[in-house]
Amino acid sequence: MTAKRMRRMALWTLGTLVLVGIIGALALQYAISQNGPAVLSAVDRITGGESGAKQLALVSTGDHPQQKLVVWGPETHSPGNAARPVMVFVHGGSWRSGDPEDYDFVGRAFARLGYIVVLGGYRLEEAGKYPAMLTDTASVIGWTHRTITQYGGDPQRIVITGHSAGAYNVVMTALRDQWLAGEGLSARDISGVIGLSGPYDFYPFDSDSTIAAFGEAADAEATQPINHLRADAPPMLFIHGEKDTLVKPRNSRILATQLTAANGIADTRLYPDMEHNDPLISLAAPWRSRRDVARQMDEFAAKVTSADTVSVPVQARTR
Repeated sequence: MTAKRMRRMALWTLGTLVLVGIIGALALQYAISQNGPAVLSAVDRITGGESGAKQLALVSTGDHPQQKLVVWGPETHSPGNAARPVMVFVHGGSWRSGDPEDYDFVGRAFARLGYIVVLGGYRLEEAGKYPAMLTDTASVIGWTHRTITQYGGDPQRIVITGHSAGAYNVVMTALRDQWLAGEGLSARDISGVIGLSGPYDFYPFDSDSTIAAFGEAADAEATQPINHLRADAPPMLFIHGEKDTLVKPRNSRILATQLTAANGIADTRLYPDMEHNDPLISLAAPWRSRRDVARQMDEFAAKVTSADTVSVPVQARTR
């Protein structure tokens, strides 16, 4: 074979590989646009492996099919082990879409770190209009508090977290006791709250999703977390990308600042190069090892669930 022919074959092979790569990237982009969390879970499973975590249960929490939760735990856990801290995660999706069964990558991420993880679902669209998404979120927390000991979790060490719309759900549930009260609980039963890319100050409603979810509320301003500041709220951590154009980072900044001014406990982690979904993507392999979002969440959760926090409060800090 001549050198010229070999070069042509090499170029043809390279061109084929590039084309295959482009097609693969486009296929992945399309799949993510259809159901991003499910794709992330698949990528996480393939690149991160199943070792270290396992699904423990799939539970219905109501009559509606979207009222459900998934429990994950460390692979090596046994009934004789000490009770573990609990991470409740509530998905986003503009209160219109999402399924906790598609967020296994979150379950694996924190189960491997030693948590019992509860992935909570809630009613969406017409069935999930305000305040239904909050009563359902409180229901997930109530189930966790009553039942998590059966799966090795400690009901006295529960951290609630969510992404985007799910961040709104957990923050609002923690700031107003009325929904937790329906479960026989209060904000004192929550060790801490973590919001990823969350909307906390978005009235007047100016998007299809917020109008659909909150437009019929009798008191629109009462739907906003920023209007329910309280000094005795659980410690909160807000994580946000500075390039987020869907939910502006000012939501996290202003709530953290005003909670602190009201003698609450709030911390922020703002990432200059991240967009709206990047904090969530950061919880899946292979991105998890390249970014520190999971580590920040773990450090915060470890702090607020430690025995020392009973007598030594977590110090408020914003940046």
